[in-house]
Amino acid sequence: MIFGVPKEIKIFENRVSLTPQAVQCLVQAGHVLLVKKGAGLGSGFSDRDYQKAGAQLLSSQREVYQKAELVVKVKEPQPSEYIFLRPGLGLFAFLHLAAIPKLKKILEQKKVRAIPFETIQDEEGRLPLLAPMSEIAGRLSALVGVNYLRKDLGGKGVFPGRVTILGAGHVGSQALKIAHGLGSFVTVYDINSEKLKKLQSLYSERLAVVSTRDSLSEIICQTDLLIGAVLIPGQRAPLIVSRKMIQNMEPGSVVVDVAVDQGGCIETIRPTTLKNPVFKKYGVLHYGVTNIPSLVPRTATESLSSALLPYLLKMGKDRH
Repeated sequence: MIFGVPKEIKIFENRVSLTPQAVQCLVQAGHVLLVKKGAGLGSGFSDRDYQKAGAQLLSSQREVYQKAELVVKVKEPQPSEYIFLRPGLGLFAFLHLAAIPKLKKILEQKKVRAIPFETIQDEEGRLPLLAPMSEIAGRLSALVGVNYLRKDLGGKGVFPGRVTILGAGHVGSQALKIAHGLGSFVTVYDINSEKLKKLQSLYSERLAVVSTRDSLSEIICQTDLLIGAVLIPGQRAPLIVSRKMIQNMEPGSVVVDVAVDQGGCIETIRPTTLKNPVFKKYGVLHYGVTNIPSLVPRTATESLSSALLPYLLKMGKDRH
């Protein structure tokens, strides 16, 4: 099979879908790997690393899309890449189509065989390609959020603060681990009581759990850092926090909505970039970066590539 690895062009996206080690495994299995020159530089992988692994380096993004049977990338194609999409092309990436209806329409019109990473489930219903990025995003959401509570960055100047996390999945549990480790009192909201019980068994103090929305308004108005971590695979994130709830937060409080790439679970959030990550609304700092793991691209790339490799080997085997 001919796999294509383009360079990510989303603003400040430093990840790449496959490491040279993964490329080498695929080449040894008899596949052709086409890699855009410079694709791995943001993650610390040189063109020479890919050449040594057996990849063919291509000078243009267009070539990768034209010659590959399956394009494997990290983030969804950007508008400038839409022209490269064509009938019969396979596309394997994080697509977040529920939040980007225009892209969904274009993929249908161009008859692209698109497979979103975030919808792949294993036999136990887990999300093996989303999970490693969710864990990284969860940890970073707490670190970034607490950092923005600094007075010099526009926050209220408290540390570590009171933290509320919406969702007890991969993102939420990892955010809890970091926030709790920093000394925060953390409240976790989730409708799944089993997930909440599991968290309670791990943390004996400075943790409260909530499974109904009745008390959320009161909790959020006393929150210093609010982290959105709600996920419904393949669907738009449900709206959990209203505009009024945000208006009732103290000035200098911080919102980090990791669910923003699926539309967000907080009414006042909108997508931002790592170039301009925050905006202020009703006196509350909002962090809406849609590619948080790109803050640590080497770690994120290695985790994603490791998770992807078994699927690509199977696809290639089935193709033959």
